[in-house]
Parts: sequence; C-alpha cells; structure tokens
Amino acid sequence: MDLLREVGSVDVGDLSLRLKVSAVTIRKDLDLLEEKKLLYRTHGGAILADPYIATRKVSEKEKLHPEIKRRIGLKAVELLSPQDALIIASGTTVQAFARCIENMKMTVITSAMNVAMELLDKSDIEIIQLGGIIRHSSASAVSEYAVDMLKNFSCSKLFLGVDGIDPEYGLSTTHLQEATLNRAMIGAATKTIVLADSSKFGRRGFSKICDMSDIDQVITDSGLSPKVLKALQDQGIKVTVVPLPEE
Repeated sequence: MDLLREVGSVDVGDLSLRLKVSAVTIRKDLDLLEEKKLLYRTHGGAILADPYIATRKVSEKEKLHPEIKRRIGLKAVELLSPQDALIIASGTTVQAFARCIENMKMTVITSAMNVAMELLDKSDIEIIQLGGIIRHSSASAVSEYAVDMLKNFSCSKLFLGVDGIDPEYGLSTTHLQEATLNRAMIGAATKTIVLADSSKFGRRGFSKICDMSDIDQVITDSGLSPKVLKALQDQGIKVTVVPLPEE
C-alpha cells in the first residue's frame, strides 16, 4: 500500500520480486485489499482507486472543490481576447469559468444552461444556446440538433469540462451523447482547453470523448501528480497549474 500510494499503480510481477513471494500470493493479497476497498484490481496489477466514474447531479458537483474551480476559472479568463468566439461546454468547472468572465464583446456558444445563466447579465456577450434534451445531471442540452448547429460555426477556443482524464485513454464523460457533442465542439474550435481539477486525473467515464492528442492545453491545480504532469507534457500538451487554496 505504501508503494501504491507513492507511484499510483503496481504490477504483480514487480511486487513478487520486491517482496520475494510468489505471484499467486501477490494476487491473493491484492484481491483481499480490494475486498477491503483499499485498492482497485487491474489486469496484472492494481491501482489506488476505482477509475470509473458514476454520474452525479450538477447540484452535488457544485459543492466539490469550489475554490479550486474558481482559481482555474480565473486563470482561464487570462486566455480570452475581445471579439473572441468561444464554445463553453458543460460542467461545474466551466461554469465557474463563465462566472469569472468580465463583460466584453464576444460570442459564446454553449450547451449548458447554467453557463448561459452565468453570462446572461453581461450585455456585451452574445450567447448562442445549443438545443436538445436537457440532462438533469449536467444541466446541458444533448442531441443531434446541437451537433448539427455546431457544423455552422468556427470558433477560436473551446473550454471543455470532463469527468475523467487518463494520459493513455484520453478524455471521457459518463454520457454517450455528451461525448458525441463534445467531439463536435472540438471539431468546431481552433484550440481546445480542458478545465479540470486534479481529482479528474486517472479517472475514466463510460464514454470516451477524444485522445489526448486532440487537445492543446489543460488548466488544473497543483494536486496533479508529477508523473501525470510529465506524461501530459511528453505528449506536447501545455499544462497550466494553479495553487491549491492552502498553498
């Protein structure tokens, strides 16, 4: 468990050599630790936590890491320019970003009702609301109509919130139609910027959005592990890190 907490994942063969016991013994021990919910078994080893994400209501998500989300939002605002044409996806981190945007001449396309409401009193911002069936868990519209609307736009930047980021698997969300819409957003934007706190890393949702190669920048917090940071940078992704509140 000490090694797992240090490196994030362990391999049966490596543990067998380190601890000088058989692979069968290691597998039994890992199974026992999983039963105690101390780790999550993977093919050939184990990781510290279950990487798969359950769907949560937006009202629950809003209560998670609000100050970190605000700091990520403030850093993301620094990337904006007057006359920008933006796409802002759904999620409470991009909602926090929308809350930080000052009134300026720009156009924002969004699928998220809560994002649109954050911008509503900023009279210089033109808001284009994508339509479709509203997901209660994300307050966002998802449908083929929203995807078709995006075919008519070309935007400078997409600010994307996700449920999971895995350097090997890519970006993911818990909802199939949300993933389809997010891919269409990526196709309609020149640059894709992911806003995600460090708890989203090493996690996977049911539906894959895209590979890591499809994004340009990640803004996260300093809780991100050095190992994951290096993995992202090695893939040519710009990573901007904001300090945790206690720092």
